[in-house]
Amino acid sequence: MMFEEIQEILRELNAISISVRLALAMILGGIIGLERGIKKRPAGMRTYMLVCIGATLVMITNQYLTYLFPYSDPARMGAQVISGIGFLGVGTIIITRDRQVRGLTTAAGLWASACMGLAIGIGFYSGALIGMVFIFIVTTIMHRLDIELIRRSRAMDMYIELTDTSHIYKILDHMRENDIKVTHMEVMRPKIDNCNESSRDKAGLLLSLYLPGRKIHFDVLSAISEIDCVVFVEEV
Repeated sequence: MMFEEIQEILRELNAISISVRLALAMILGGIIGLERGIKKRPAGMRTYMLVCIGATLVMITNQYLTYLFPYSDPARMGAQVISGIGFLGVGTIIITRDRQVRGLTTAAGLWASACMGLAIGIGFYSGALIGMVFIFIVTTIMHRLDIELIRRSRAMDMYIELTDTSHIYKILDHMRENDIKVTHMEVMRPKIDNCNESSRDKAGLLLSLYLPGRKIHFDVLSAISEIDCVVFVEEV
């Protein structure tokens, strides 16, 4: 009986339920954001906390409006949060010089955190807690699995810096000898020592490769780094 009374109090709109919802939003949002902050991502613990608290407050306000105006749409404000959070997510997505997109997971995490906040705000505590567990699993445990799958993938993007543009053929010969298919190649200015006089003849090479079998990417990088004309090599 006591448990049912507590549930009823938390389901209603009162000072206790509002405090519990906002505190829960701060804690759950902080848990998701903490993992992002440790990895030095653009949005960290405080950002996730604010997004989740803000979404929670929107749903609490929406619930309050339905009490004042019974015929209003209880999901109207929440729908604006789901679409509007994209503007914040865009700010975390960047494209590096190597044409690599970063920040997508952070942006998706912010969107998921906002949705979690909406669930808390309307009093759907079990859904919010279970959702937090799954979001946390995806951003932590699945992150390691994702890295391992990428490491063993047959597709590979690589940036190579050469002493001279005339040595590009050596890299292409190495690829052919090892049955590595070059699907895309782009020649660019070198990324490092651009102001150095000795770096003027250097060339940057961005390659998209398709590896034979499931070669370890580190082994491919090591083999290329041993070529005498290679100054720098990294996977991108």
